[in-house]
Amino acid sequence: MVTVIDGRNAVLGRLGSVVAERIMNGEEIVVVNSEAIVVTGERDVIFADYKARVDRGDTTKRKGPFYPRRADLLFKRSVRGMIPWTTTSGRDAFRRLHVFVGTPKQFEEVDKEKVDFAMKKVTGKYTTLGAISKFLGSKVR
Repeated sequence: MVTVIDGRNAVLGRLGSVVAERIMNGEEIVVVNSEAIVVTGERDVIFADYKARVDRGDTTKRKGPFYPRRADLLFKRSVRGMIPWTTTSGRDAFRRLHVFVGTPKQFEEVDKEKVDFAMKKVTGKYTTLGAISKFLGSKVR
């Protein structure tokens, strides 16, 4: 059975830790609306941090680490850092995670779950994964 989670207004780290724990327990997770996931902190600092990560991997010389620009792949990469990626159990768990920008047609009618732990009210400075991916030059919006 597939669990569909709506990422709208969820905090990135909190949602990622819940998703990582659940995929490691064998659950298949689909996250929709990844462009609306919230990253807390100063906007300029967040943009500089993600820009440094993208620039670290040199794509012209086939040297890594390669860091994504799209909002859905940014979320997957953050979850990847929360699981034991180098083990077979971690790789199998990562394959059980599917993330989408927006809501695909096959998941429009499905009941979407909101993770209460990740829905912390953000009162300070924040930005979204969609804004970060737009800043990084992603063509998917």
